[in-house]
Amino acid sequence: MFAYLEGKLSYKSPSLLYLEVNGVGYEINITLQTYSKIQGLEECRLYTHLQVREDAWVLYGFADEDERITFRQLLNINGVGAATARIILSSLTPDELERAVALEDAKTLERVKGIGGKTAQRIILELKGKLSGRKNIGAKSPVMHNTTHEDALIALVNLGINRGGAESAIKKIDNASSLSVEELIKQALRAL
Repeated sequence: MFAYLEGKLSYKSPSLLYLEVNGVGYEINITLQTYSKIQGLEECRLYTHLQVREDAWVLYGFADEDERITFRQLLNINGVGAATARIILSSLTPDELERAVALEDAKTLERVKGIGGKTAQRIILELKGKLSGRKNIGAKSPVMHNTTHEDALIALVNLGINRGGAESAIKKIDNASSLSVEELIKQALRAL
């Protein structure tokens, strides 16, 4: 619903902040990683994730798109909710999590508060191959200029196709660089 919010930080703590955007104050839950990146700032942009529950709407904010993507991938794992995903990303950076998953290092995951052996194995199994190739989209620049390949990849991922599968489908297409985004998406869907 909200891609990002940009405004003045009126309150910040290691787990929660208030971001004032055009006179509206948003209460946003954050990770320690995000807190360390915005700690000295008076204004910032946070990439957001809105979780709608039966009893509340909860807004989560991340200093960069990479962390938000990882948070959302963690939410797709059975038994990992928003609180657990936030604890994981407070303990490990997205790169450290990617490395632990790639090396099947369950011990690193078990050091995170609340993560036992079974959950660590499930995280490794579910995220294997899904974290590689992540990009830090938009963290440095407020304007993104994607290539046709990147636009098609983003569209396929938003359609629910895992990133690795979408990338391999796009690589199979001959003369992909000469195709429009729409045609590239269509051919990639056929290749899946």
